[in-house]
Amino acid sequence: MNNTVRFGVSMDAGLLGEFDEFCRVRGYETRSEALRDLIRDALVQDMGTHPDVAVAGTLTLVYDHHKSDLTQRLTAAQHDSHDLVLATLHVHLDHHNCLEVLALKGESTKVKMLADQILAVKGVKHGKFVQTATGREFK
Repeated sequence: MNNTVRFGVSMDAGLLGEFDEFCRVRGYETRSEALRDLIRDALVQDMGTHPDVAVAGTLTLVYDHHKSDLTQRLTAAQHDSHDLVLATLHVHLDHHNCLEVLALKGESTKVKMLADQILAVKGVKHGKFVQTATGREFK
């Protein structure tokens, strides 16, 4: 049984032109597929505002591993929340700088709190948490 529903959208011609260019550049065959992806992305971002919703995500960090106790503090934070950390990837960018990527999964509030805690560690040069869905939300 097909559950597809058709609906109309009204918008300014200029905005539609920009959207069509967005679709073309990204390789969407139809506006519908692009709209579905944009809607899914908005729904995934909204999940983070609900405290008990399961989310997944990546936390990416760049830091100088020569900074006093920084590596130990980052590792301790991960061990303290081992139930949220699925995996880590550690890359040596140069003699001083490391890139670390953590795959996280758990309740949105706890995952975001861990990401914020790690990003706030003194010595982290840059970092970003990117939230996504666990996959069960969409059919």
